[in-house]
Amino acid sequence: MRLALFQPDIPQNLGAAIRLAACMGVALDVIEPCGFPLSDAAVRRAAMDYAAIAAVRRHAGWTDFRAESAGAGRLVLFTTRAAEPFHDFTFRPSDILLFGRESAGVPDEVHAAADARVVIPLAPGARSLNVVTAATLALGEGLRQIKAFPAATAAEQAP
Repeated sequence: MRLALFQPDIPQNLGAAIRLAACMGVALDVIEPCGFPLSDAAVRRAAMDYAAIAAVRRHAGWTDFRAESAGAGRLVLFTTRAAEPFHDFTFRPSDILLFGRESAGVPDEVHAAADARVVIPLAPGARSLNVVTAATLALGEGLRQIKAFPAATAAEQAP
């Protein structure tokens, strides 16, 4: 399972997504351009000390991402424009969980390319979650379903 961010707008969210991916043992795809200057040094800075264990792949754009991820797994788009709740969706180990820009989601071209579109249901009157909060919920459900949470180390299990 992988996470993918489409043209993220907020550097702090990218940092949190890198940390999430590192802690859960999944790769993160960053589909550029971002809404902020992004260099390898900026990625390392955003990742803090998680850069050493994070598997981050940068893609110059949507076309490059599609070419580089072809055949890797289903593209599962999380969108407020979907009808199927994410908790009713059956995840697979090879799924790529895609999240759109904080400010604009994804364009129609990306919607059309998705193999599945799912929504995180919200309380009445709420518009959307923070992108990394949504990714955390999604990845947690996906990893739970495929039984792929990282194993706890002995030190983590100690009282």
